Amino acid sequence: MARKTNSGNSRPSRRRQCGNAMVETALVLVPFFALVMGIIDFGRAFYARTAIQYGVQAGTRYAVTFQTLNGMCQDASIKEIVRRNSIGFLTATDLANKVFVRYYLPDTLAATGSNLPGNIVEVSVEGYQFKWIAPLWRSIAPMTIVARSSDRMEGLPGGTSPPCR
Repeated sequence: MARKTNSGNSRPSRRRQCGNAMVETALVLVPFFALVMGIIDFGRAFYARTAIQYGVQAGTRYAVTFQTLNGMCQDASIKEIVRRNSIGFLTATDLANKVFVRYYLPDTLAATGSNLPGNIVEVSVEGYQFKWIAPLWRSIAPMTIVARSSDRMEGLPGGTSPPCR
């Protein structure tokens, strides 16, 4: 039986195969890394939302006890507790325009300016802009995070008055 030999035209050269492998690798790696970055980005966004919600819940728990930090009134103390518990996502400059403390009457839910026992306190973060890192989402507007928590204010020990707002 005679053995057939391959001519140079029927089989691609090794050099050409290496070039194809590099092109195929590039075509596979670009979407793969875009997918990985997207997963990481959504994980960061979910983590930011969870951390800010935890900070708001901690601020509400702090608010119902009428505690204050040294030299601060109650609202400023609550905002600072929210900032401390948001794991670095909220800065000191965010406290003035993104963190809000509101009080409501328990029977009508009408807004009130007093932090009396029995009133409902709502602590919220509104308008926090989470910026994406993945290149595919940079053209999309930042994700806006809103977190709210509320609870009823506890009673004060006899003869004491609520701290300043």
